[in-house]
Amino acid sequence: MKIKPLKGMNDYLPAQAELRDYLQRKICEVYEDSGFQRIYTPIVEDIENLDKSEGGDNLNLIFKIMKRGEKLNKAISSGDPAALCDMGLRYDLTLPLSRYYANNRAALPTPFKVIQMDRVYRAERPQKGRMREFTQCDIDILGSASPSCEIELIHTTAKALLAIGIDRFKVKVNDRRILRSILTSVGFGQEDLDSVCISFDKLDKIGPEGVKSELEGKGFDDQVIIRFIDLLGHAPFTLDYVKSIVPDAAPVEALSKIVEISRNLAEDRYEVEYDMTLVRGQGYYTGTVFEIESLDFNSSIAGGGRYDNLIGKFLKESIPAVGFSIGFERIFSILSDRGRSLADMKKKIVVLYDEEEIEQAVALAESLRGDYKVSLFTKPKKLGKFLNKLEDQGFDGFMVLGRDQEIRFFEAAKD
Repeated sequence: MKIKPLKGMNDYLPAQAELRDYLQRKICEVYEDSGFQRIYTPIVEDIENLDKSEGGDNLNLIFKIMKRGEKLNKAISSGDPAALCDMGLRYDLTLPLSRYYANNRAALPTPFKVIQMDRVYRAERPQKGRMREFTQCDIDILGSASPSCEIELIHTTAKALLAIGIDRFKVKVNDRRILRSILTSVGFGQEDLDSVCISFDKLDKIGPEGVKSELEGKGFDDQVIIRFIDLLGHAPFTLDYVKSIVPDAAPVEALSKIVEISRNLAEDRYEVEYDMTLVRGQGYYTGTVFEIESLDFNSSIAGGGRYDNLIGKFLKESIPAVGFSIGFERIFSILSDRGRSLADMKKKIVVLYDEEEIEQAVALAESLRGDYKVSLFTKPKKLGKFLNKLEDQGFDGFMVLGRDQEIRFFEAAKD
């Protein structure tokens, strides 16, 4: 039997679990204070739903669940590999939310402002920053096409990050409709845009020459590629410049409003800017897309966008929707490396007692639990070694029943 978790999945020690719980609780408090309501959905979805969700490269990373019993035997006999599976683990929380809304719309308000904080699964090749099991923290607004939704999501997500101590970041925004207009203006066909966007989304990783090589490998016209690469030379783009080169100014004006108001609400606590190169990999995005970049760690820590067609796949009618997701695992990693102190959490202490003192020990612990988290341990033979272990495990102090009149805190003892 193997004692280690599967690659790409983690066990968490008590101190790590405490930090994770704290961060999720603080994020959720900000979301709830802003009027969002929490829901839960199953981790397993119908494989047809997952396959038709336009999740970009994530569709290649679905953990598929094979049929069972006689149905599996029939599928094997058919010789069709696609018939072997009927379910899969969710790869994000957006597809399950869309199905949930379609199933429960009659019981939900419009617009529906919703929180999801849960585990998702992707069959990644495990490496630093890429897990097979990880947690997402999402807020979404369903049923409204107003740009006010984007403004509210940006503001609320930024507040959540500030609340947990992430204080140097930049919010980048774009609009898929604007990007599509720019791409068609240089000669790409409408049918090519999804493929072009997948390559363009890698710009920050492979640079303009890498994007050019990838587009050439896909067989696009050389002159169109050259015009596109030349256009990138105008970066950094401004919305005023974009308005001069695209035929439809309405999406540009809507995005300008989102950027302007979001900057005002930021009050110089963080940056908000238009980024023409922002794509987001999921194919279900239809309009505004946004991402938050940590300035301290030069990495994306949140992202999202508008997906007005995804719910319609279930209901056969257009339902506007937009969402923002915090990359919880990256946040957890950053704050773990910083040695984040949980200043507003109760301190953890230990009451040590002899076996015959259990009644008095419980009574003492109860008297302290309004102000502290209190654990009970029988007094060990080697007290010093045991106390060192408690400190290593994140406890803040201790009392020895019958000896100590006050709590003895480890940090104070060092002083």
